[in-house]
Amino acid sequence: MAIKTQDLEKYLWGAATLLRGVIDAGDYKQYIFPILFYKRICDVYDEESERAIKEVGGDFAENHRFQVPEGAHWNDVRQVTVNVGQALQNALREIEKANQDTLYGIFGDASWTNKDRLSDGILTNLLEHFSEQSLSIANVPNDELGVAYEYLIKKFADDSGHTAAEFYTNRTVVHLMTLIMDPQPGESIYDPTCGSGGLLLNCVNHLKERHKEYRTLKLYGQELNLMTSSIARMNMFLHGIEDFHIVRGDTLAQPKFLENDRLKTFDVILANPPYSIKRWNRDAWTNDPYGRNMYGTPSQGCADYAFEQHIIKSLDPKRGRSIVLWPHGVLFRDAEKIFREKMLQDDVVEAVIGLGPNLFYNSPMEACLLVTNLNKPKERKGKVIFINAVKEVTRQNANSVLEEKHIKKIYEAYKEFKDIEGFACVLSNEDIIKNNANLNISLYVSNNDDNKETKKLPVIVAEWIESSEKLKKSTSELFDILENKS
Repeated sequence: MAIKTQDLEKYLWGAATLLRGVIDAGDYKQYIFPILFYKRICDVYDEESERAIKEVGGDFAENHRFQVPEGAHWNDVRQVTVNVGQALQNALREIEKANQDTLYGIFGDASWTNKDRLSDGILTNLLEHFSEQSLSIANVPNDELGVAYEYLIKKFADDSGHTAAEFYTNRTVVHLMTLIMDPQPGESIYDPTCGSGGLLLNCVNHLKERHKEYRTLKLYGQELNLMTSSIARMNMFLHGIEDFHIVRGDTLAQPKFLENDRLKTFDVILANPPYSIKRWNRDAWTNDPYGRNMYGTPSQGCADYAFEQHIIKSLDPKRGRSIVLWPHGVLFRDAEKIFREKMLQDDVVEAVIGLGPNLFYNSPMEACLLVTNLNKPKERKGKVIFINAVKEVTRQNANSVLEEKHIKKIYEAYKEFKDIEGFACVLSNEDIIKNNANLNISLYVSNNDDNKETKKLPVIVAEWIESSEKLKKSTSELFDILENKS
């Protein structure tokens, strides 16, 4: 009988509590996730062995999804009482070697042999805790284990504060992003800063929920942090996904997905890049060999538009579309006007969606979604829709979430692509460029209760000219009065 989801989550989090006071909460993930995955591999291996013996009368290598070499099984390590960390580390490395094409490097680089951090007693307790339950597929189906894994990621994020941002994106925002992109069977999906892989996995779930063929999706991700990239790979496997390509590396300095020495292109790109990073190789970008600097070179102090240009350059020119979660600053900073202007001239910007505060993990700043499309429908060409959804948010503890009603309202506005009083406004690229290529949503659509009228740019400009003329006239009249008095 399968473990109930609530019991599974309690069981997995119980392992993390064994490390409290021994290591920092931010480091839980580099120890708990590898052990969890190791236990899953061994339990599934045993399950496959039992089935093979029952069905064909023998156990052979081809009966197994992953190979577990002799002496590297969970039960082997569990028997060790001295130098447990060394035994565990050896077992993990042997499994990686035996599965080079799929698992090499997946267990990360945690220091299992450091007894000052993890004594034999602590590791033994950890192994015994995980031994209380079987993590076979019969006991814990892929989808349920995947949900529990996501639960752990969220719990680790809650415990570890700002370090969570590198591997956790607000899941309600992820849902909205996926809905807008609407990935289809057979499409290629890419996340250039994939963290724990949540955006990619949500594309799979999107198709599953609609009873569409999800196994034909081609998933690609690149992640700078070694442990986080390992977490993403484990996340895929624990969700039952096998056809994916997640690599470690610096996306700006060394993009890994290439074809014939050019950037590989994708149908859909979803991303939540690190924002306003200062440590990046700006000099190399000015002569980028992949032509990603088509709109220019951002300042050293803010690489946001380096990531955005990488994303646009990585889109399939015939059907590519992207959605990126950014702070609002990318929409109006003066130093980045040239990038916005050129994007508008190329007609790649499709939508700008303003979201509420606290949707970035452990950060009060407001977020926005920048949607680009290299093949806009005819009726959308030369236009951008602005959606002011800043108030469509619900506060939960220290963070905010989008409820289903919020997601539905935003998504339907995007699909309708028309003016909605106090919520959405469609403008031409020319009008936006005339306004210094400013994409600041509040300039074009206001949802303040005391000013519900949505005004387009030409109206704003006309009103400004009219008020200027009135001021000029009244000033002239004042001077005339003063002159007559004198």
